[in-house]
Amino acid sequence: MSPLRSGAEACAEEVPLALADQYNFTIVTARMRKNLPKKDLLQDKIPVVRIGLGCTFDKWLFPFLAPFVVRKLKPDVVHAVLETFAGLALVFCKAPKKILTCQTTNRSFLKGFIVRSPDTVTCISRVLAETIQNLGRKSVHLISNGIHAQQLADARLEYSRIPGSILYVGRLEQMKGIDTLLQAVSKIPSATLDVVGDGSQKNALMKLTTDLGITDRVRFLGYLTSDTLASHYAQAQVFCGLSRSEALGNVFLEAQAAGCAVIGTTVGGIPDIIEHEKTGLLVTPDNIDVAAHAIKRALEDEDLRNRITEAGAARAQNFDWQVIAAEYAKLY
Repeated sequence: MSPLRSGAEACAEEVPLALADQYNFTIVTARMRKNLPKKDLLQDKIPVVRIGLGCTFDKWLFPFLAPFVVRKLKPDVVHAVLETFAGLALVFCKAPKKILTCQTTNRSFLKGFIVRSPDTVTCISRVLAETIQNLGRKSVHLISNGIHAQQLADARLEYSRIPGSILYVGRLEQMKGIDTLLQAVSKIPSATLDVVGDGSQKNALMKLTTDLGITDRVRFLGYLTSDTLASHYAQAQVFCGLSRSEALGNVFLEAQAAGCAVIGTTVGGIPDIIEHEKTGLLVTPDNIDVAAHAIKRALEDEDLRNRITEAGAARAQNFDWQVIAAEYAKLY
């Protein structure tokens, strides 16, 4: 597993693993760290080629080095995941079929050029598909990122819910709205919050926790292994992510699969996952009082919580990596 894994990296690993019996994959990626071998095997199945010097500058070298590796491999299909450095590399690659998977709503002056180059473009959410079409790409396939739905469903059966427990999972960055979440939690004396992840805002968020007087009710847990994370999903009553920007939000799917009542914002691809009052609750970003009210409802209204939990868990099964990989197989 990539040590720098997010939605894009998950897609680049999980799709080949799911389809390893049908296709011969090779993953070409930037090395990024000197302690990572130049050649490797992903779960003893998929060859991995890491290129570059073993530093963060490798991502800038990747668009220029990757095409030489692809030329040696002579693949039938080149599938680039993420329309930044991998997408730019795809422009320079030669192959019978080129596929680009777009994963971010971020804009750049090269993005229009990058998304018009491949034979096929996929997007992980409707809002992202609209963005790509506005850049001049007419045909776009909508294929979400996936989750390990069964692992999360199994964890749900192993643990009991902790009353009043709230969970956040993700990067600790300004765009994730964790400051809003902390302020909302401060208005609910009976609530506790576990924050899983790390990022540039960690110290500022810990200071805010102290300033709000809720250090006894908030834990910053850092990164967790997938098994440990599954247990936290399975014990939380509510999962809450108050993002200011989000291309999709896989953590909402994971939380649904594990049986959490899910609260998200009305931005980006989150409404693709959460149908308000049916599979979760949606709130506007940066609204502390509205967020606090939604959290309080989900914690205290057992009928509501059970209803959105069961509907969310059922829908999350449609996003298992096996299902998602089958959609990509149709394009290969």
